[in-house]
Amino acid sequence: MTVILRSLETAVPATVMVQSEVRDVFAAQPDLTRLGKRLVGAAFDSSGIETRYTVVEELTMETASEAPVFFDRENVRILTPSTKTRNQVYAEEGTKLFVEAARKALEAAPELQASDVTHVITASCTGFFAPGPDYKVVRALGLDPSVQRYHLGFMGCYAAFPALRSAKAFCEADPDAVVLVIAAELCSLHVRSSNNPDTIVGSSLFADGAAAALVSARDLPLDRPALSLDHFETVLTPVGEESMAWNIGDEGFEMVLGTYVPHIIDEHIVGALEPLLARDASLAGLPYSGIEHWAIHPGGRSILDKVEAKLALSEEQLVPARQTLRDYGNMSSATVMFVLKHILDQPASSGDGRICSMAFGPGLTVETALLTKIGAGPSDAGTAQAAASDTVEVSDADSAGAAAAVPDDLTPLLSEAGA
Repeated sequence: MTVILRSLETAVPATVMVQSEVRDVFAAQPDLTRLGKRLVGAAFDSSGIETRYTVVEELTMETASEAPVFFDRENVRILTPSTKTRNQVYAEEGTKLFVEAARKALEAAPELQASDVTHVITASCTGFFAPGPDYKVVRALGLDPSVQRYHLGFMGCYAAFPALRSAKAFCEADPDAVVLVIAAELCSLHVRSSNNPDTIVGSSLFADGAAAALVSARDLPLDRPALSLDHFETVLTPVGEESMAWNIGDEGFEMVLGTYVPHIIDEHIVGALEPLLARDASLAGLPYSGIEHWAIHPGGRSILDKVEAKLALSEEQLVPARQTLRDYGNMSSATVMFVLKHILDQPASSGDGRICSMAFGPGLTVETALLTKIGAGPSDAGTAQAAASDTVEVSDADSAGAAAAVPDDLTPLLSEAGA
């Protein structure tokens, strides 16, 4: 039995944050020390990010609000709303993103109808409410009220993997199952001004977005690119529990991003891949020539640098991850699905379409997946040319310019790990 991810769609809020503009606002906060200002400049400039998206319209820096909650444009002050206030925005705006992404995923699979969906799995770590997003999706899309619903909360950036793994298990248990998986995060609700390096790095990286996938083992026609969900594994590294965490504070959720996280990944990533690739002798061990595509969660530029070097990957293989980071930032659990979407939309190649995907999160947890790209992808010359130009652009920015942007005396204080 082959379980197929039949459609994969994404959604982002309307408000765009330009990285250089947001950097200047954070650097202008009166509570920052001289070191804090330098850390802000270094973190934002070396992030590899150009734009991010947010549900907080005040963060456009263009329109002043009469009663600002997150950003006082007139006084150029980042405000500190309570966790309750932030979570109220999450409940309202998060629902919109969950529903939009889910609706797009259903529309992208015309061979299936809303009435076919048997399970809904949602994932998010940036807010809570009940009845939750799983319920809201069922009601908004008119799904059968008997649909089985599951919500994976507060897992962090790797949550898409247990969500997809569960979808695969449901489909293997019931060949007629159709599982709708949605990951949505509103990370920007928790940004704040601080001299703390972890908080500064988080403010430079995180953004809002959602992704949804329709998964089934039904024997149905398929005339578009799709993904075979082959195998999943999870590994806990021996160290790292204190280096990456996500806690609830009085003024929003608080990120812990230890400076050692990229080094932990560097030391343990090969071992974390072994259980995933052990079933296929042609894939095990360096170099991983049997794997054409790599869908790495772009927790931060330094993580992608470590993965590329340690696994001896090409610059081209990191384009989907680096371009996602550049255009959207780190959207926690939804991000790796954006990377997979990028790979699905690439022109069909002569390779076998094997994809290795991975994400990292609190624990330190390493989630991995082996997938196969099936079906015909875009083949026009324009798409191929665009992909080639992206390779050059991302390579230049992330391999040279971004690395040089961090002053040597600040490098030990910065971590671009993601959550």
